[in-house]
Amino acid sequence: MDTGELLALYEQMALIRRTEKAAHDLFLQGLVKGTTHLAAGHEAIAVGASAALRDDDYVFATYRGHHHAMARGATPEECLAELMQRATGLCRAKGGSMHLTKAATHMLGSYAIVGAHLPMAVGAAWSARLRGTGQLAVAFFGDGATNIGAFHEALNLAAVWRLPVLFVCENNLYMEYTPIADVTAVPRPAADRAAAYGIPGEVVDGNDVVSVREAVARLAGRARAGDGPAVLEAETYRHFGHSRTDPATYRPAEEVERWLKHDPLDIARGRLVEAGVPEETVTAADERAQAVVQEAVEAARNAPPPDPREAFTDVWADGGAAWRT
Repeated sequence: MDTGELLALYEQMALIRRTEKAAHDLFLQGLVKGTTHLAAGHEAIAVGASAALRDDDYVFATYRGHHHAMARGATPEECLAELMQRATGLCRAKGGSMHLTKAATHMLGSYAIVGAHLPMAVGAAWSARLRGTGQLAVAFFGDGATNIGAFHEALNLAAVWRLPVLFVCENNLYMEYTPIADVTAVPRPAADRAAAYGIPGEVVDGNDVVSVREAVARLAGRARAGDGPAVLEAETYRHFGHSRTDPATYRPAEEVERWLKHDPLDIARGRLVEAGVPEETVTAADERAQAVVQEAVEAARNAPPPDPREAFTDVWADGGAAWRT
């Protein structure tokens, strides 16, 4: 990866980090309703993976999905307006924090039900296979989802049909408030289980955007060549609690300190400086990201609320079979 591309990825991560911080602050001000599941600390996974994908590849994310929406083309203004229930929001105020979706860029949603989207990614990959498009489907999920039945069902069917789908586990060590190691029989909850379905399982430093990009590019190439699915377990750490109601006091202080020193932005910045990029160039990227997010916050604050009539659009209510014909 040349320094120009790495700088662009760094700036994208900085933009996501600034947007997450804005979402946190707006929640404390009462401008974001419900709750939020912030992905600060996970940025390298979304940005690195997206850099290795084609524009028409399908992406599915969890309720902790702000970073994936932005990596696939959603703007800070669209995301913040959605969180603030504004008409200009990504889903016109219908989705909120846990359901960010941008179908136009093939980011096919964030899902609140743990593991529910993994079979959907398998279906998208099957569709791509049938249509012969060469597209890939990527399902991002947390370590807790590896103990959900849908995880195993999705891996099994994807392996049986050798589908072009990648399963990327964002292992931040905790399934909500419980250490994943306390309730899982294998050390690597995602990668160690891949062999049971006859597919590769790899582990990568999820805080190093270069390592993530390289791993996803390699596994994506394998899938497009017809060699079937793979599991990538990306080790990472969330900087905030599970949600805004969680102070995360269950995490050991030394563990938090160790992971905060392994920050995705710091790692990328270090790579840039080591490659000879001037510090002021990297700082300028940070400042650009800050300016974009500041403008996004003001635009979202000033945006109108949604028209109540919008509540009855884009809603499928017919539970019968007529839609099939």
